[in-house]
Amino acid sequence: MPKMKTKSSCKKRFKISAKGKVLTAQAGKRHGMIKRTNKFIRNARGTTTMSEPDARIIKSMMPYHR
Repeated sequence: MPKMKTKSSCKKRFKISAKGKVLTAQAGKRHGMIKRTNKFIRNARGTTTMSEPDARIIKSMMPYHR
């Protein structure tokens, strides 16, 4: 049986942590920063962990990144 392929879009956007959680960039920071509050911009730095139902979908697209 051949190997499964990893979705290229997923390997660019997501990372699996050591405990198996999916890490992703914070949403809402691509454009329109002038209307966002400074508190929102500050709190949306770095990465966040994805919710478990969404993480299950992403993990199925990344079979060898566990």
